[in-house]
Amino acid sequence: MVKKIIGVIPPIITPVDENEKVDEKALRLLINHCIKNGIHGIFVAGSNGECLALTQKERDRAIKITLDEVAGRVPVIAGVMDSSTIRVIENIKRFEDMGGKTAVVTPVFYARHATQDESVKHFEAIANATEADLMIYNIPPFTGQTLKAETIFKIAEIDKVIGYKDTSGQLPEFIKCLRYFEGTDFILHQGATNLAMASMLLGADGYIPSLAPLFPMPHIKLYEAGKSGDIEAVKKWGAIVDDICKIYPMAKSQTASTKYAISKLGFLAKRVIRPTEPITVDEERRIDAKIEELKEYM
Repeated sequence: MVKKIIGVIPPIITPVDENEKVDEKALRLLINHCIKNGIHGIFVAGSNGECLALTQKERDRAIKITLDEVAGRVPVIAGVMDSSTIRVIENIKRFEDMGGKTAVVTPVFYARHATQDESVKHFEAIANATEADLMIYNIPPFTGQTLKAETIFKIAEIDKVIGYKDTSGQLPEFIKCLRYFEGTDFILHQGATNLAMASMLLGADGYIPSLAPLFPMPHIKLYEAGKSGDIEAVKKWGAIVDDICKIYPMAKSQTASTKYAISKLGFLAKRVIRPTEPITVDEERRIDAKIEELKEYM
């Protein structure tokens, strides 16, 4: 297997209309904007895409539209995460029917006593029920469980599991994975943008930054510098990416701040899905000021 899902792969927002249905035109424009500006892949129906706030029908629409618009130009990975194994399998079956190839799977959530062994069995059952490739997604704030490096090693032995997105924020655990999988075809992505500098220099295959659609150039430059081992360039572009990340906490909800910032592209709304609080005027002003500071990198 050759590594194909590498580079800067943003978890794109899902533009929605006033009825909280996917704004197809805006989503297609966003996808084309990403590809035109050199983004290496698209992650649809992730946490940033409000995948579990959308209805199932609209979540499926977002994935289908994305696959159709990308049309094989870059890799597409799609979130199929859910609260039980059977629900994930149902999601992934629909994804396969749409022509999807690589699904992103978390441990189950809303499960108070979930264990590491249960997560291994979760992936085993899913792999047995699909022909799609699977990527592990470790995001403890949303699942209530932190997958340990040793658990990732076990899951990686399962047929069809091809990679790992780590949004745990625990760099030492990610480094264990980088060492363990060094020289293999297993794909390793850093999901915490603030850890991208170190992760790229240590051998990560890419990272998953939410604001890359608004600022594609510095995110791509950081990736390229990391892959080439250019420490000074990594420090330069990493500092700029860190400055971009200051936008995230400028609203109560990171979803709201990200959606508002990306709406500055001019072809999609800032609207978030209930019950997420909409961004306030003061929050918008703070984000506008930061974007103005960084406009040369857009």
